[in-house]
Amino acid sequence: MSRLSAPIQQKEGPTVAIVTLGCSKNTVDSENLAGCLRAHGVEITDVDHAETLILNTCGFIEAAKQESITAIIEAIERKRLGALRRIIVAGCLSARYAEELRRELPEVDYFLGPEAYEPIVRIVKGHFQYELLGERELSSPQHYAYLKIAEGCDHPCSFCAIPLMRGRYRSRPIEHILNEAERLAQRGVRELILIAQDTTYYGVDLYGQRRIAELLSALSRIPGIVWIRLLYAYPAHFPEDLLDVMAECPTICRYLDLPLQHISTPVLSSMRRGVTRRTIERLIETIRARVPGITLRTTFIVGYPNETEERFTELYEFVRQARFERMGVFAYSHEEGTAAWALGDPIPAEVKQERLRALMELQRQISCELNRQKIGSTERVILDECLAEGEYRGRTEGDAPEIDNEVFLRSERPLAIGTFVPVMIEDASDYELYGTAVLP
Repeated sequence: MSRLSAPIQQKEGPTVAIVTLGCSKNTVDSENLAGCLRAHGVEITDVDHAETLILNTCGFIEAAKQESITAIIEAIERKRLGALRRIIVAGCLSARYAEELRRELPEVDYFLGPEAYEPIVRIVKGHFQYELLGERELSSPQHYAYLKIAEGCDHPCSFCAIPLMRGRYRSRPIEHILNEAERLAQRGVRELILIAQDTTYYGVDLYGQRRIAELLSALSRIPGIVWIRLLYAYPAHFPEDLLDVMAECPTICRYLDLPLQHISTPVLSSMRRGVTRRTIERLIETIRARVPGITLRTTFIVGYPNETEERFTELYEFVRQARFERMGVFAYSHEEGTAAWALGDPIPAEVKQERLRALMELQRQISCELNRQKIGSTERVILDECLAEGEYRGRTEGDAPEIDNEVFLRSERPLAIGTFVPVMIEDASDYELYGTAVLP
């Protein structure tokens, strides 16, 4: 959960706090909303000093829904005690369950969907002016930013409710993305992290073909941008021209987030993923051959309705052999309205958790082995935080913020956050590297 806030100032006019739950797409939505509100004269503050609280919710899986519901109930209690005047619930949970939420939580003033910038401004300020859309209020450190290139999804994955909440896939025009990226670079952003429900599908709806490689190439020419990272790439119909751009352009990180979800072909078929085990294996071979040294990140779902013990074992052995540099695992969440709803939820929660723990323990061992191979090497690191005098936290090219590994380093001289420094790696653990900055 993230919050957008600013130092309290004595101002006349509305005060708003924005609390963001869920994924990086929600983060970008909240940043755009904050910029829009501030341009209309609204003060963005913290929860303790706001008269209006906006909750940007997530409704993807059961755990995320429960987190959002808990946040709403806490907000209602604050309102009951007089600490809030107005509650606005926005985002995916609200889009999916608006009618049920209105019945069950009448204390909430408004329920709105994602990207509801205009109605929220009208509620808070009383009017909306398109010429006052404003720039994003970055909630991340100022040296990196998420760049949303599309909204919605056209894929028919049986377990996923995203199309129900965010609609069909809608690519942003290339020129709009480039303009935003240029503005971010002028504000000091050095790393762009491209996001969408499926980044590799970019352009199909707007241009009739996938144009993610062209977009990356254009972004790489923007002055000031040092790293460009790609998240949420879909494995079916993967555009291989993307690999040529990644291999040839030093600005594009040799890093790819490729959510596979499973490896057993019967499970993939029921999931409606559009791939088989052999398709995935060939794709991984191609990616690693054409982009040497690439860091592959993936995610898997365990406990899907037709995941037998044999099929889980197949997944486990595949992870052992594939040796992904980064990996996450989720327990299957049974979501109404999805195609998989009709299959029921036959696998007990404790079995799902056992499988999740087993996979993550295997990945912990793999990660530790891969990290220890880096001892003695020099890695280029972007500095994210100063922990104490001479002590810093950062990331390598193979690490996205918040979800991947970290580097802890020492330096004899002060270093500026957001800069890139070579670091001699002296030690390693499961998910961390430790070293010393190599200074001229």
